Parts: sequence; structure tokens; C-alpha cells
Amino acid sequence: MSHNLLLLMFVFTWSRDAQAQVTGGSATVKLGDPAVLPCRLTRTLGTGEYVEQISWQRRTKGIPRLDNFLTIQEGDKAKFVNGEDKRFRFIGKFADQNGTLQLFNVNLQDEGTYSCIFSSFPFGSSKADIPLTVLVHPKASVNDSLPKLGDEEVSLATCTAADSKPPAEVVWYTGALKVKVATNSTLHVNGTTTTVSTLLGKPSKEIHRSPVHCVISFMEQNQTIPFDVQVYYPPLEVKLQEGSMKDQSITCEADANPNATVTWTRSGKPLPSSVTALGGTLMFKGKSSDLAGFYTCEANNTYGSKQNTLYVHFDSGDHVPFNCIKYDINAFFLFLLKRDVKILFFNNMFFFLSLVL
Repeated sequence: MSHNLLLLMFVFTWSRDAQAQVTGGSATVKLGDPAVLPCRLTRTLGTGEYVEQISWQRRTKGIPRLDNFLTIQEGDKAKFVNGEDKRFRFIGKFADQNGTLQLFNVNLQDEGTYSCIFSSFPFGSSKADIPLTVLVHPKASVNDSLPKLGDEEVSLATCTAADSKPPAEVVWYTGALKVKVATNSTLHVNGTTTTVSTLLGKPSKEIHRSPVHCVISFMEQNQTIPFDVQVYYPPLEVKLQEGSMKDQSITCEADANPNATVTWTRSGKPLPSSVTALGGTLMFKGKSSDLAGFYTCEANNTYGSKQNTLYVHFDSGDHVPFNCIKYDINAFFLFLLKRDVKILFFNNMFFFLSLVL
């Protein structure tokens, strides 16, 4: 009885010591990179003892059951057991008791535990486990939520760290801007995580174009993405500005986001051939009286439109400022009065406000 117990204790002690004499390690690599799976028998072989074979097993995400997939014999003869996987390469040396493998183009399915087994005669086998961890760097992006001008709290922008392993940290830096942040993470079936941080606030003119930045932290590395908060709105104000006497032009400017497209018309009709519109600028090539009339600038974007109209009058070949016109056109007054435009008289001249239609 005591003899059997002593024998069992000896076998257990030998097995533990033998395993301790196979050096493995661990491997951590980025998705798509090569991985080295180290394995070496470090103990000195005794007299009459020799290595018969080096074997490799694996238990991975792609192959959850224990799989004997490669054997290596004297002369560095590597042989796949259950189908060839050309991504594996034996880079050790059998004669040096080095069974190290290299795995190319690592994917998430390769993550798991690899076991290196030295079979020696007459003492049996010794094993070392090598865990392989696969890292996936996040796909970082900041996306505009296209908030429309208003008083309700809405999403202004989102910062996303997509498909990372391990999960990335996402933080907004907004300075004194009065906004809130909501962050959530989603764990995917393949083990990666997508983290989305949403910037929340009231889309007002005050925060329009305010600079912020999002910082994505992953494995002690930081990526900073700058962003200007955008608030979208239709043309709120259309301004008409007269050019110099030499230029004979009118400029139309609109406060809008996105920028408005400007269209000029004359009394609701196309422009005369001697009047040219270049963007927001209306240019007169001549000074003839037949160019007199109401000119309308319409500013338009995807959120709406707004107009502003003025009357242009030429007298005796001179270019008269557009906001000061001689009192000699009855139809012009009728047009103004129908639109409740205030008219001020002074020394036989009249002044009027631009017409906002």
C-alpha cells in the first residue's frame, strides 16, 4: 500500500517538473499581424533520452474543441494533421529542442490557447500552453447629426470607436460649451465592441461653429478628432448692399447654413441681357432707363428660402443709389403701399426700407 502511494507521488512530481521544463509564453498581436508562438524544451536530456516528436494542439474561437493540428519530427519535418493551414510556419529547430511556430495574418477566430507538447523517450511528454490574444484597433469617426435650429435638446454630433478589442474609451472635450454627453457600448458576437458618445445640446446660433474635439483612447494610445458644431437653418436674413458708382452692382448676402444659393430676378422675370448675376452679385453693364425696375434676390437652401427686393432707377444716365430714388414713379409707390412699406419724404426725395417678401 505504501509502495503504491510512493509511486503515485513520484509520477505526479515528475509530471509537474517535466511541464515546468517546457518554456512557452504568450502572444498578443494586432488583427492581421503575424504572431510568434514560442516553445522550447529547456531541460537537458539524460543519457539514452531523446525527443521523438513535437506536437501542437489548439483550442480557439474558431475551433472550440481541442484540435491536434501539427506534428514536427526529426529533420524539421512539419506535418499538418487535420488539413493544411499555410498561415502556420515552423521557425524552430528540432535538433535544438525548439518547437516555435509563426502564424501569419492573424484573425479573431485564431484567438485562444495553443499547446506545445514534447514527446521524449523514455519519460513521456512535456507541455506548455501559449495563450494568443488578438487586438483590434477601433475605427474612429465623428459624425454630424445635422441638428436644425431650435429650442429642444437634440443630438449635435456622435463620436464613434467601432469594432475595437478591447473596448476603447471615448471622451468629448467641449470647454465652456453648455452641452451634455451620453455614451453607450455594444458588444458584438465576434468579441469586438463599438462605443458611441453623443454630444447633446440645444441647437442655437450661439453654439454654431463652436470648436470641440473627441479623444479616443485605446491601449495607451490617444487619437484626437477636432470638430466644429454645426447648426442648420434656412436663410434668416437677406442683405442687399450697393456697390460703388463705378461698379454699378448690388451684392446679396444671406445668413444661412448650409450656405444659400442666390437667384436674381427682375419683377419676377429673367434678367435683361445687359444685367449679369455672378453668384450673389448683380452687375449692370449700362445705365439706360429700361433697366429700371424691381430686382429680387432669393436665397435658398435645403431648409427654406427668403427674399429681399429693391427698386433700381437710372436718371439722366446717372447711377442713383438704390436706397434713394427721385419721386417720379407712381407705380413704385403703389407697389410699396400694398406691402405696408414705410416711405419717408424729404426735400422732394424719398427713402424706403428694403422689401422683405
